[in-house]
Amino acid sequence: MTLLHDIIKVILIGIGATAVMDIWLNLLKRMGVQTLNFAFIGRWVGHLFRGRIAHAAIGQAQPIRGEQALGWLTHYAVGVGFAALLVGLLGMGWTASPTLLPAVLVGIGTVVAPLLVMQPAMGAGFFASRTPAPLKNCLRSLANHGVFGLGLFLAAALVDWVAQ
Repeated sequence: MTLLHDIIKVILIGIGATAVMDIWLNLLKRMGVQTLNFAFIGRWVGHLFRGRIAHAAIGQAQPIRGEQALGWLTHYAVGVGFAALLVGLLGMGWTASPTLLPAVLVGIGTVVAPLLVMQPAMGAGFFASRTPAPLKNCLRSLANHGVFGLGLFLAAALVDWVAQ
């Protein structure tokens, strides 16, 4: 039962952290800041299943049926995976007594995924180099992932509080 309990905690932490990031992204969007298009993430993942990894511009790629839902599902699955990474690095003890610094550092570290994998594969180039404002986009990604790290801490604290 302990293993299942641990798995559930990690899943809840990942979902919570991703939700915190989504609240942040929604606030940015309301302020007129362009944010992630989860349909494009779903489109990219859909094309991965068809054997295509990279695109010149994901917005011009053939749409995938259900791409919006697939994008959201992928977004949350990756958040859970990053929570598992944090717990894998620090151990389950961290979930019972979460601390902010490691969560934020891991959150910030996760920015390598979009900057070095997803953006290049979706046509934006490494470190958003093929976008009109690469530095601004990289800093925005860094901030978003920092918020995700904060979310890891907040979600872990909430899950621990509820578990007690």
